[in-house]
Amino acid sequence: MPPAAGSPRKRKKKVKRKEESAGRETDVRRREEVQRVKHLQQLAEKGEVEKCLEELVFGTEDDLIGRLGGGLDVGDVNNVDLLHIGSSGSEAEGETEGSAPPVKKPAWVDEEDEAEELIDMTHRFRKNFMKSDAEKNLTREKLQCRLQQQFQRAMGGTPSWAERKKKKAKSEEEDEEDDFLRKTGNLLSASDSLPKGILQMKNCLNANHERPSEARLTTVQFHPSAQVVMTAGLDQSVSLFQVDGKTNPKIQSIHLERFPVYKARFTADGEQVVATSIRNKMFYVYDMMNGSILPVNKIPGLEERFIKKFEISPDGSFLLLTGTSGYLHLLSMKTKEFIGSMKINGKAIGAVFSPDGSKIYTNSDEGDVYIWDVKSRQCLNRFTDEGCLHGTCIAVSKNGKYLACGSSSGVVNVYTQDVCLHESSPKPVKAIMNLVTAATSLAFNSTTEILAMASNAADDAVKLVHIPSFHVFSNFPVFRKKTIYLAQCMDFSPRSGFFSIATNKGKALLYRLKHYSDF
Repeated sequence: MPPAAGSPRKRKKKVKRKEESAGRETDVRRREEVQRVKHLQQLAEKGEVEKCLEELVFGTEDDLIGRLGGGLDVGDVNNVDLLHIGSSGSEAEGETEGSAPPVKKPAWVDEEDEAEELIDMTHRFRKNFMKSDAEKNLTREKLQCRLQQQFQRAMGGTPSWAERKKKKAKSEEEDEEDDFLRKTGNLLSASDSLPKGILQMKNCLNANHERPSEARLTTVQFHPSAQVVMTAGLDQSVSLFQVDGKTNPKIQSIHLERFPVYKARFTADGEQVVATSIRNKMFYVYDMMNGSILPVNKIPGLEERFIKKFEISPDGSFLLLTGTSGYLHLLSMKTKEFIGSMKINGKAIGAVFSPDGSKIYTNSDEGDVYIWDVKSRQCLNRFTDEGCLHGTCIAVSKNGKYLACGSSSGVVNVYTQDVCLHESSPKPVKAIMNLVTAATSLAFNSTTEILAMASNAADDAVKLVHIPSFHVFSNFPVFRKKTIYLAQCMDFSPRSGFFSIATNKGKALLYRLKHYSDF
C-alpha cells in the first residue's frame, strides 16, 4: 500500500533537496568571489606595469614638474608663469642646452628584427648591387649598406640632413675644414676643364643649308662678336648666316663678278669683310654697316702679280699680305697704304699674328720658322721645324702659349712660345702624327683646349687634339661614316660652342660642342 500524502518520508526528501540546492548556491558564490579577487589582483598588477612604463618614458611626477618649472620646487610651480619662463630665464636655458639628457634604453625590442634574413640578390631590381656571382644571397644589413653607398655616390657624399648628430668640434674652423673635405668629391666632379678621350658633340644642320655652294668652299669663319658665320668659295659669292644650330637662316649674300674667292676674313671689329681671289691683283673690302663693296686695285709701292694669302692683326691695325719669293708685305688696315716688307729664305707658305699683334710667325717651304717684330719689322728668331722638309701651315693658340707647325708629311709639331723665341733648334712639346697626308689647316679654339688639324688631300682627314694631354679625341670623325669631303678650312666660334668645316662639296658642316655653353 503506498504511503499517504504528507507522510514523514516525503518531508525528509524535500528537506534534503533544499539543503543540496543551498550547498550548490554557496559553492557558486564562493567560486565567484575567488574569481573576483583574482581579477582585482590582475587589475592591480596592470596598473603597476603602466605606471612603470610612464616613468620610463616621462620620468617620475616630480621630475616632470621640475622640468616644466625650470628646476623649481613642486610647491613653487603654482606661483610661476610658465609661458614667460623661456624669455626671462635665457641664461638657464643656455646652460641646460649643453647638457643633453642621457640616452635611455628602448622599452621594447623585437627579436625578429635582429635575426639575419637572407635576401635574394638575383632579382632584377637587385642585380646591380651584386659584386660577384657568388653573392646570390645577402643579409638585410649588407644590402642596406650597399644602398647607402650608392646613394652617397649619386649625391657626391652624405647630405647634411642624412648625417647623424656628431659631437661639437673644438673650433668653427675645424668644422668648416671637415665639411670641405667631406664634399671634395662633388667639387672635383664639377670641374670646367675639357676632359680628354671623348668629345661630347652633336651634328647640326649645315651652316649654309639655306644657300649651299655649287663649288668648293674655301672659307668658313665665325663673326668675332655676333652669332653669325660667313662662307665663301669658288662660286664667286660671300654669304652670311645666323647660327642657331637648327635652321641657320641666311642673312645676306653678295656676288662678286668674275672673282672666285680664295680667302675671306672679318676685320677685328666685325664691321668689314676682306676677300681675295685666286689669280687677281685686286681685293675687295665689303662694308657690312653701309652695304658697300670697295675694290682695292693698286697699292703704291706693292709689286705683286697676285694677292691671295693674307692675315688681319688682332687689333685691326694691319693687313699682312703673303707675296712671292719669300716677301711679306705690311699694310695699314685703315688706309690700305703700304708700310713695309719682310723677306725670308725660300717661299713663304703661311703667316699668322700673335694674339697681342706684336709678332708675326712665318714658315717656309724649306721647313724654317721666322718670328718678326711688327713695329720694327726685324727678325727676332729663326729656327728649324724638327723633322720638317716642307712647311704647309702654321697657327698660334689664343693665349699665345703654343705654336703649331704643319708639314707635308702630315706631322704637326707643337712648340711653346718661350723655346721658339730663344732657341734655334727647339724640341716640340708634342709631335702629332695622326694625319697621313699633308697638313693644310690648323686652328686652336678660344680656350686653347682643342687643336683642330686637317688635310685637303683625303676625305675625313680631320683630327681634334686635346690640350694639354695632346691626345686625339677618338669619336671624331665618326669611324666608317664619310661626311667630311676634303676639308678646306676650319674655325671655332668665339666661345667654342660651335665648330665648322668648309668642304670640297660646297657645304659648311656645323657641330655643337656640348662642353661649352656659350656661342
